[in-house]
This record gives sequence, structure tokens and C-alpha cells, in this order.
Amino acid sequence: MKTDVLEGKRILVGVCGGIAAYKVCALVSRLTQQGAEVTVAMTESATRFVGPLTFQALSGRPVYTSAFEHIESHDPQHVALARSQDCAVVAPCTMEMLARLAHGFVPDAVSLILSAIDRAQTPVLLAPSMNAQMWEQASTQRNIETLRGDGFSFVDPGVGWQACRTVGTGRMAEPEEILERVLAAVSGEGGSES
Repeated sequence: MKTDVLEGKRILVGVCGGIAAYKVCALVSRLTQQGAEVTVAMTESATRFVGPLTFQALSGRPVYTSAFEHIESHDPQHVALARSQDCAVVAPCTMEMLARLAHGFVPDAVSLILSAIDRAQTPVLLAPSMNAQMWEQASTQRNIETLRGDGFSFVDPGVGWQACRTVGTGRMAEPEEILERVLAAVSGEGGSES
């Protein structure tokens, strides 16, 4: 279903290293089909699950995989990208990325760009994905609470079968649910919930 809400909007999609990265291909495709200008940034480990070329083909734009490359401008990429986005979403957002964001570590393109986004102006949605035990760890829950307090929003994970052959909470939300939350965030109708 095509709407004009995303037409011309700039959406950053940060992809982290987890098996759910394959689902993000559908999200990037749907965002692009709805008229959004999608820029993908990937952690190094994400490139082991889905190649940058896949996201470049789906978005029609360069993909950032390093904190040191300057693809589109001579300005520091993280500052230029951060200032120009209407919304950012990180999917899958791994346990490690939650910890990096909660504690201000920026060793990769995704966390570096997010560090320069003014979350009071630009909604940032995190779609966690991890094993149920990892999700339930006290450190994960502390990091989530810290991030909520810092202005990040969450697209909570679902319950179900996981790649580790267990059933539990931690499955990344489906692309359609993440897309709905991006639409709501861009239109000002609920990007800050959850």
C-alpha cells in the first residue's frame, strides 16, 4: 500500500550483525517503494550476513560500512548524515549495539552516525534482535532503560522460534511492523512510544 507520508523523507537504516539482517532487505525495499530516500549504514559484522551491494541495489544509494569513508561529502559523514535525516531505524539492533549506544561507544558507522543525531528533532527507532537469554540479561534490560531515557524508541521484539532452535522473546519485529512505526514517527504520530 503506497502512501505519500514517506515521499522525499530521508530515512537512515542501520543494520547490525545478526541473522535477522535478511529481513531488513524487505524493509529497505518497502521504504524505497514508498518514496523515501533510504541510506543504509552497516556494522562490519552485518556485512557477513547480507552484502552491502544488496542494500545498494534496493535503496539506489551508497552504503556506509566504515566510520572512515566519506562517500557523499567532504564533511565528516556522520555529522552530514545525522543532520539530514527525518528518521533513523536500527534493525536488527543487537545486544552489542544496545550496549554501544547506551555507553557512548562509536567504533562503527552505525553507532557513529547515531551519535550525531539530535533525538529531540529526529526519531530513532531500535528494533532489537537476539536470543531469548540475551534479551533477558540484566545488562540488556539496563541498557534498554538507559536508551529509553536518552530518547530512543523501541520496536519491541516478538516471541517465537529463533535461529538458535529455541522459542522465546527476542525475534526482531517483522518488516511491516517496523515500517508502520517509521510511518508513525515521520508523521509525528508515535515514534516515541515503546
